Amino acid sequence: MQIAGLDPIVFAAAFGVALFAGFVKGAVGFAMPMIMISGLSSFLPAETALAGLILATVSTNVAQAFRHGVAAAVKMLRRYGRLIGAMVVAIILSAPLVTVLPGRAMLLLLGLPILAFTLSQLLGRQLIVPLHHRGRAEVAMGLLGGFFGGISGVWGPPVIAYLLSVATPKAEMVRVLGVVFLVGSVILLAAHLGSGVLAGDRLVLSAVLVVPAALGMALGVAVQDRLNPERFRKATLAVLALAAANLVRRGLFG
Repeated sequence: MQIAGLDPIVFAAAFGVALFAGFVKGAVGFAMPMIMISGLSSFLPAETALAGLILATVSTNVAQAFRHGVAAAVKMLRRYGRLIGAMVVAIILSAPLVTVLPGRAMLLLLGLPILAFTLSQLLGRQLIVPLHHRGRAEVAMGLLGGFFGGISGVWGPPVIAYLLSVATPKAEMVRVLGVVFLVGSVILLAAHLGSGVLAGDRLVLSAVLVVPAALGMALGVAVQDRLNPERFRKATLAVLALAAANLVRRGLFG
């Protein structure tokens, strides 16, 4: 007997990964795709892992983007329009590469620079983007995040790195991440419906994993509301570092 094309034990492991990823997303506002791609790719093919995270990502991003109302979401969309626009373009252009780029290379390309950034931040070497460079930095990080998003389903790290570098307040950071991630995840969904990655049993798996992801997120949001700004920042960096380190491990050792 199989569930969504997987043996029951493998499916249970995928369920657990989605539940944990949802909890972390609820607590710090991001990291679901990173945790799911790094966790699922530990026991599933890269394309199946990517497909598995897509619908869970879309559904939880809807909840996060509109948690504080439509007006707040629209405000973030306008304020960070350059970042979002650049990311969308890059996702569309890079999505076809997922079927030709080696899975281990994909993981290394994403994991190494993010690990370097988070470790430097945790060691106290904060990157601060001057005000007059923020427009260009938004476009650059949007393009970089979109490139990785198209090939791996993970576009958050460059965006989060930018938001940390401009000292974005906790509440605004969570809101803008919700909007950015929602736009990106819808584009990713459309791109991989077209690429063939999200089809058949992979589409069923992606739909089923929405349930544990949503449950985990609901639990995580309760934790987020209790975190003060500095603890929130440190938790954000710690999650980024762990996820990036696991991606590097997978890229190096399979």
